[in-house]
Amino acid sequence: MEEKLNSLRTRPRFKIYTDFDTEICAQKIKSLLALHKENLQGNINNEVANIWIKTEHNEFWKPYLSLRIEKENHQTVIRGVFGPSAAVWTFFMFLYFIFSITFMVFITIWFVTKQIKSTDFPWAIHVAILAIILLLISFFATKIGQIKAKSEMEQLRDFAEKTIEDL
Repeated sequence: MEEKLNSLRTRPRFKIYTDFDTEICAQKIKSLLALHKENLQGNINNEVANIWIKTEHNEFWKPYLSLRIEKENHQTVIRGVFGPSAAVWTFFMFLYFIFSITFMVFITIWFVTKQIKSTDFPWAIHVAILAIILLLISFFATKIGQIKAKSEMEQLRDFAEKTIEDL
């Protein structure tokens, strides 16, 4: 388990198998969260838990620990994912998708017009380069967010490790 939690990559994941029932697992996570209530907050039910660090400001880059509690082959499985809020994650995936598609379309238009020796779309290469620049800006924005949230990610990681030990 240490290997999977050791690296703070984009969205680190882990999986825990236990013989406890899903309700008992949820109660154990709730009790552990109550022990750390001075610096952690969360929403926990019998299937899903979302945990984050308490801060004065609700920052855009605030990391979350999402736990999904499921039954699988007569055992309870807790799947954990570290990452930003779902809204932030979706927003950046949308940007990556739009800029990548824009690049592919306009680089193809530019390449085809070069191959057929046409002068219809001379601006297509400029749009393709702009899409790459915007893609790189989005990428560096995510890296800056990861750097800003690193200490909070480490606190969430410590909480996850304590949860693993408790189960």
